[in-house]
Amino acid sequence: MNVFGDLLSGFGTVLSPEYLLYAAIGVTLGTFVGVLPGIGPALTIALLLPVTFSLDEPIGAFIMFAGIYYGAMYGGSTTSILLNTPGESASVATAIEGHQMARRGRAKAALATAAIGSFVAGTISTLLLSVFALPVAKLATTFRAADYFALTLLAMVAVTALVGRSLVRGLISLVLGLFLGLVGIDGLTGQARFTFGTMELLEGIDVVVVIVGLFAIGETLHVASRLRQLPEHVAPLSPGGSAGFGWMTRDDWRRSWRPWLRGTAFGFPFGALPSGGADVPTFLSYTYEKHRSKNKEQFGKGAIEGVAGPEAANNAAFSGVLVPMLTLGIPTSATAAVMLAAFQIFNLQPGPQLFDRSPELVWALIASLYVGNVLLLALNLPLIKVWVKVLQIPRPMLYAGILLFATLGVYAATSSVNQVFIAYAIGVLGWGMRHFDFPIAPVILGVILGPMMEMQFRRALLVGNGDLTIFVTRPLTLTLLLLTVLALVVPYLPRIIARLRGRRTSPDRLVFAEDD
Repeated sequence: MNVFGDLLSGFGTVLSPEYLLYAAIGVTLGTFVGVLPGIGPALTIALLLPVTFSLDEPIGAFIMFAGIYYGAMYGGSTTSILLNTPGESASVATAIEGHQMARRGRAKAALATAAIGSFVAGTISTLLLSVFALPVAKLATTFRAADYFALTLLAMVAVTALVGRSLVRGLISLVLGLFLGLVGIDGLTGQARFTFGTMELLEGIDVVVVIVGLFAIGETLHVASRLRQLPEHVAPLSPGGSAGFGWMTRDDWRRSWRPWLRGTAFGFPFGALPSGGADVPTFLSYTYEKHRSKNKEQFGKGAIEGVAGPEAANNAAFSGVLVPMLTLGIPTSATAAVMLAAFQIFNLQPGPQLFDRSPELVWALIASLYVGNVLLLALNLPLIKVWVKVLQIPRPMLYAGILLFATLGVYAATSSVNQVFIAYAIGVLGWGMRHFDFPIAPVILGVILGPMMEMQFRRALLVGNGDLTIFVTRPLTLTLLLLTVLALVVPYLPRIIARLRGRRTSPDRLVFAEDD
């Protein structure tokens, strides 16, 4: 009943005209930028993160960002279906079947099942978030410094081990993120670290600069460098380009509603894990639907189940990702890390205290997810022809505009030309990382979680009088550290199991996603 009352209070905040406008702006902006080829939720929020500096209070900003996330995920499905260009790895499964449906003249049905599935999954997963967020936050109040150190270590190592084709490259990316996060003055000793005698670096590298550099600038340079390899043809909404809005057939509904529910069941729990994100559940959902379907011969040729399940999992994962971020302050994906940076702009630290110190913000954010789902469905299906027009923007103009917007955003956030140069240097580094297949997510997690991990490590040592055994004497801390070691082993489990069974081992390791 307490949760129900808090949620009603959140709806009372969100349903005011001002915050409804923020939600509508977020959904519209998110869909607009998400529809652009090669651009996913993380890049979308990174581009718009400097906008929050002009806002006076955080509630409107986070309602808008929640709408941007939802809108960008749906926009990514539009690009995947019509252009076969996923904006993020979680949309790859949608592109496999959705684009084939579009080529067969069933683009409207594919877009409809993606939108309705996102609505169903988002509603159910937000309900689960409402139920589980407060109990997890109360559990988190029992965490001590050593527990938080082990938890942040688990989150970083798990994401690093499970994304990208190479564990070594993932660890190098993580170390780079830790290095960037430690630049500046040490909060405890007052010593300058990694500043190289430069006054500009004494305050550290702003997290907004790192995020905009890696995502907005780095991704834009990467996509622009391979423009000739990207498809230009946009699949028509219907054969012959006929006008009107096409609903799903009765058979489409029959084949979609179960994958929507199963995709939700995959997405929410996996999103809440330390190695969470949307990539793992979307591919699991696609694989499950492929094996379970009575129409296996249609997979690879445009099976609607292959769109319905992954899109539901993708959307449900977002609510799952919010569980550890809001209750523990731990982002489990690159996009969650970008949202955590938005909290830091307003001097807010997500965690168990957030529910006591800013309950109106937390419950308004959760309530806005329900409202955003409705707005997303109401805006996107009738306006699908408008979003298709966005796909026809000339690519050179599009990416030049993104670079201009990113430059102005960094300067507005820092008022420093030097920080703009640093952002471009990081952007070139991000382009090189993508070119040589280094994952980006560990860098962002290292920048944001690195200082937090160091602070909790020092605090634990102070409590334990410098005795390192404090990290193994508490059962919870020891369990988290053992899970960290296990996370390094998980990618090699298929090879280990095959060897134990006497089979010929595969040289490939288990990879869930390139990046998130």
